[in-house]
Amino acid sequence: MKYIDEFQDPDLARRLLDDIHSTVTRPWALMEVCGGQTHTIIRHGIDQLLPDLVELIHGPGCPVCVTPLEVIDKALEIASRPDVIFCSFGDMLRVPGTGRDLFQVRSEGGDVRVVYSPLDALRIAQQNPRHEVVFFGIGFETTAPPNAMTVYQAKKLGIRNFSLLVSHVRVPPAIEAIMQSPSCRVQAFLAAGHVCSVMGTGEYPELAARHRVPIVVTGFEPLDILEGVRRAVHQLERGEHTVDNAYARAVRPEGNPAALAMLGDVFEVTDRAWRGIGVIPDSGWRLSARYRDFDAEHRFSVTGINTREPAECRSGEVLQGLLKPHECEAFGTTCTPRNPLGATMVSSEGACAAYYLYRRLEITPTRTARTPATAPTARTARTAERTATADAPLEASPVV
Repeated sequence: MKYIDEFQDPDLARRLLDDIHSTVTRPWALMEVCGGQTHTIIRHGIDQLLPDLVELIHGPGCPVCVTPLEVIDKALEIASRPDVIFCSFGDMLRVPGTGRDLFQVRSEGGDVRVVYSPLDALRIAQQNPRHEVVFFGIGFETTAPPNAMTVYQAKKLGIRNFSLLVSHVRVPPAIEAIMQSPSCRVQAFLAAGHVCSVMGTGEYPELAARHRVPIVVTGFEPLDILEGVRRAVHQLERGEHTVDNAYARAVRPEGNPAALAMLGDVFEVTDRAWRGIGVIPDSGWRLSARYRDFDAEHRFSVTGINTREPAECRSGEVLQGLLKPHECEAFGTTCTPRNPLGATMVSSEGACAAYYLYRRLEITPTRTARTPATAPTARTARTAERTATADAPLEASPVV
């Protein structure tokens, strides 16, 4: 764990924070794209350690959270069929569809199985030739290559009882949609490092230039986040808007050529609906014509789906960065991880789950602007207040 510990060093964190405090002169709003980054920020209290002038807005980068309700309902319908073995990663089983989830389908007799890899589902298909085996393929550019490889292997091996229910989405079109929104307040982005490790950074310079926003490719440890914020703030203060790779230990500009080749063979770009957001043009993938026989939507012809979101759930606003989780009236009361109203409370990367897990249960009073010179004192007081008022001990303390 030594390598990871190096990216949680308190002394280095304080130096980065001091640099941010001494640099910022006016309000800036930054969006972290990935839900994994959101959990790091909330777990370590990074958003409360930054200057009052720097706001972190939580983005829609949780693959479970943005899977549209219609696709969830299609999964429930397919999984309910007696001849189907439905395979999924575990975090999808509790995501609510219209009236039920995959756990309920399993309790009613459906053969729903948790797997750790899409290749596990392919192996189940080989072992059960009389059953249709479906794998629920969701996620961003990070999970798309192994799902593409699995479909490629199914075709190569002639395994015809395997199919993929596809709900893959792409980050750059989502950034484009966010920036085009009339209510957008985002002035810089912390891009997801694992996405860029697959796709590279080639799609981001045009976005940064067109919308005049810095985009900093960032990792997932506390120091990664702080360094990403530091670089973004420096660009904002200088009036710059370029793509900056702060995750060079994992990201190359060209990405992963082998993964890109596999994606180009198996998938093709398509419009895709995002839960709580709507349809974003060219923001997803579907199986290409060569592999259309392995598309579960085509194979099972699921139609007549009538979706219905809970009226009291405001996860769509959370996903768009318009609302902090604890500002929702249902948060922590009628909506909890045990009885979630929306996917943002279920997923291990969901913003609502992060706020609930790390006891961010009450709305923080509006912070007042202050000068960088007073930052260390105010930061210490805010950290002490948070520690004293916590409802329960946390597993991890802030980085400083």
